[in-house]
Amino acid sequence: MTGNNQKSPRVLAIVNQKGGVGKTTTTVNLATALAAVKKKVLIIDFDPQGNASTGVGIDYTKREITSYDLVLSDVSLAEAAQKCSVPNLSIVPATIDLSGAEIEMVSLMKREFRLKTAIEKSVVAYDYILIDCPPSLGLLTLNALVAASAVLIPLQCEFYALEGLSHLMRTIELVRANLNQELAIQGIVLTMYDKRNKFTEQIENDVRGYFGEQVYKSVIPRNIRMSEAPSHGKPALIYDMNCAGSKAYIQLASELLKRERQRHQEQLTAA
Repeated sequence: MTGNNQKSPRVLAIVNQKGGVGKTTTTVNLATALAAVKKKVLIIDFDPQGNASTGVGIDYTKREITSYDLVLSDVSLAEAAQKCSVPNLSIVPATIDLSGAEIEMVSLMKREFRLKTAIEKSVVAYDYILIDCPPSLGLLTLNALVAASAVLIPLQCEFYALEGLSHLMRTIELVRANLNQELAIQGIVLTMYDKRNKFTEQIENDVRGYFGEQVYKSVIPRNIRMSEAPSHGKPALIYDMNCAGSKAYIQLASELLKRERQRHQEQLTAA
């Protein structure tokens, strides 16, 4: 990282302004799958609900330094990050205090760059930083998009999915044009996939027809074990590695890493 000339991490913002589409589940389980293959991973819980923190077992009373402190004080990433029970995985937790951050940041200089600056000042080496964004396109999500190398979009297989996605894509284009020229789409992942629902296949075909290769081949099914895992303070991959949802996230991590290798190879070729 920039603090001691280490390689910069790949920062992925997990974004969708719609709630209940699987952002946090994707963040937690993708991070766990990446950590399982020896990547050093940090989750930044940037949602005031703090569900990602709960999902990796960080009790509310143990969230003394949070993402709120990261963007509104001089706290460093190293001070804010807590190790999880999963090897190679850490998290900057969140509490409801973060909901006030948007109002407090409004009057600050370079308010859109608070998170990016905090990450760039870090002297702790991570391979991947995953930002779990809130279900809105406010100043918190804007900070995540400015800080990110790329965006990963969980898309629920339901009727209004494409309508919301077009709005998000316009926001990403505006951020790329004005605040973060490097921002790319890492991929779109279809979540809550239910092949018994007649609309699911139609929605999948529509999304793949429009976005093509940007859509991951891996799809995340509706799965009861995935829903149970957070109440036990564990990622689904730890709670039940053999359930359909866990297997899907392992496949997604493999696909993501393949895309990352291809991107790196293309950069080397271009250079």
